Amino acid sequence: MFAITENFTPMVEVFKTDVNHRTHANMLVEQIHKAFTGYKANFDLDDCDRILRVKSFNGAVESRGLIELFRTLGFRAEVLPDIIPG
Repeated sequence: MFAITENFTPMVEVFKTDVNHRTHANMLVEQIHKAFTGYKANFDLDDCDRILRVKSFNGAVESRGLIELFRTLGFRAEVLPDIIPG
């Protein structure tokens, strides 16, 4: 018999947002963690795009769901495309 080992790599999605204040960012991270179990989220408000990084330990990040959550809370978010240097 062969043992099957599963190497799981968490999925990460990066979003551009319109979040300007740390208090809003903290509230949004809390809402993300409540709504999406298995996600770990954090903001980089010093970046010009006010980046939100979301890591999922349960497969792909539900980008549409996150964007909709932001919209219902009065904020905007959009997925930043992957850029592979060539």
